[in-house]
Amino acid sequence: MSQLQAKLPTDTWVNATWDEYLQAISDPAYEKARGYYYNGRMRLEMSALGNPHSRDHFIVIAAIALFASTRNIDLDGHDNCTYRKTGYQEAQPDVSFYLGANAETVPWDATIIDLDTYPPPDLVIEVAYSSLADDKGEKRLLYESLGVREYWIIDVQNVQVIAFEIQNRGSRRIDQSQVLPGLNIAVLEEAFRRSRQMNHGKVSAWLLSQFQA
Repeated sequence: MSQLQAKLPTDTWVNATWDEYLQAISDPAYEKARGYYYNGRMRLEMSALGNPHSRDHFIVIAAIALFASTRNIDLDGHDNCTYRKTGYQEAQPDVSFYLGANAETVPWDATIIDLDTYPPPDLVIEVAYSSLADDKGEKRLLYESLGVREYWIIDVQNVQVIAFEIQNRGSRRIDQSQVLPGLNIAVLEEAFRRSRQMNHGKVSAWLLSQFQA
């Protein structure tokens, strides 16, 4: 790993073998980094997240939990969880969910979720403050390859939700979730707009009123 050891570039894709990737993510200098591996390249994200990212991160989790509870949808939520196909692919999305029949698929004590043993999550979400281009590009290809059913990008700066349905290793834009039937993407975008002016308690109350209407 001599070519990567000196100063490993972060927040960009770097050519690397699987073993070099594993060595990089085990380095204490990158213990807080989120790791991705796809198509013979790795990406370690070290960007400062800050208040805007963290607030939108919370809102999307709260929104999905509220929606699922009002529709009796079983779900298993994951925050910054690692999904691995050993030797080939790895992703650590901001938020991910197993839904419905898959909600009890992964045991509680699983650390890294082995996608050679368990199915991929039904829904993956990236909260993009400074990584929008990559979230729309290379990461979307990674999630298509992993076989997740739906992929959302929260565009923090433009207050937009870019949602994709994934089928047959390809994706298309959608305005309504397919894995959470009845959930309109526009409602989520309005919740994010409201969160710029009001606290999370009030936004959650507004979301609940929408979901119960």
